[in-house]
Amino acid sequence: MGFVELVESSIKKLESYCLSEDYKGWDPYDGLNSRLFKGIPVLKNNKLAQLAWIQFFKRSPVNFRRLALIEKDYNPKGLALFLAGYCNLYKTKQRDEYLEKINYLVKRIISLKTEGYSGACWGYNFDWQSRAFYQPKYFPTIVASAYVGYSLLDAYDITKNADILQMALSIADFILNDLNKTYDKDGNYVFSYSPLDKTEVFNASLLGSRLLSRLFYYSKNENLIKAAKKSVEFCCKYQKNDGSWTYSTLPFHQWIDSFHTGYNIECIHEYQKYSDDGSFKSHLEKGLKYYLDTFFTDEGKPKYYNNSLFPIDIHAPAQLIITLSRLGILQKNIDLSNKVLKWTIENMQALKGYFYYQIKKRYKIKIPYMRWSQAWMFYALTEYLANINK
Repeated sequence: MGFVELVESSIKKLESYCLSEDYKGWDPYDGLNSRLFKGIPVLKNNKLAQLAWIQFFKRSPVNFRRLALIEKDYNPKGLALFLAGYCNLYKTKQRDEYLEKINYLVKRIISLKTEGYSGACWGYNFDWQSRAFYQPKYFPTIVASAYVGYSLLDAYDITKNADILQMALSIADFILNDLNKTYDKDGNYVFSYSPLDKTEVFNASLLGSRLLSRLFYYSKNENLIKAAKKSVEFCCKYQKNDGSWTYSTLPFHQWIDSFHTGYNIECIHEYQKYSDDGSFKSHLEKGLKYYLDTFFTDEGKPKYYNNSLFPIDIHAPAQLIITLSRLGILQKNIDLSNKVLKWTIENMQALKGYFYYQIKKRYKIKIPYMRWSQAWMFYALTEYLANINK
């Protein structure tokens, strides 16, 4: 079997599993959807209890969700990644079945839109307590909205449905009007993660910049590209000399990891692509070199953190393919891409087709998370095929 055939076989098995679930599933962070937890008043309003409950389900290799009365559900960001994947498949093979799935996923995503904001926006399908802030179920975030927006634009490029384009364009109003901004001394700013917080998460703000840049391509609204540049400028100032970024400016967010670094690189590239502004070229090159030199072993194992192999997270190999494809350098790095994908398929794909969540030092977490694992790998594998078939 040739390598392209291996990838096609992997996609076929993965798609079969996802279709059998109708794209619904569990999530590493969905612990607070537990009806059992919500039935205990002393716990459900306690921040420490919420954090501990989420982390228990996230870290456990045994899936206790049925016992805790956590149901499978649709996740808007997960659906957006599946939509982007089917757009890739349609562009590669132009089959009616892919077009049907594109239209189905667009309708499903729009049905999950959060109302009451300046523009279209989306959140996750679970309450979420982090160390930095609390997010209610479906409360809109820049990350979920940015991924939905990008996939809607992919769908518009294929269907030419003006309603899809208008929906995507309206997300700019959410980003610019409803999110908080933290300014530096030069007037640049970082977008907050949601309307509730004022965190300075670099990849989140850059994902907003990425969408605003592409929306500028369709609308020619100069305000969008100006706002995108201010965010890129802010985030690039926090890039370290070796090319890395910490997750955010908060003291407990000082880790450096693989896939968030990949997001940053991809977003800066997309800004440059749509703005024709090359002023961040050195940041992009430095970040890419650090990324490729740091997060992948000679055997093709994808590292999570810059200073540790474990846990091996399925997000890491997926983002490698997406980053290289978006930058147009997958062919240039084909040996690395094939090595990492081969290792991932052989070590992290189950016989039933789904991908595992993480490999720890002493055990694997094989729970088939739909958004975190299946949607990301579906998108990445289809991105690989679309790039190879150009």
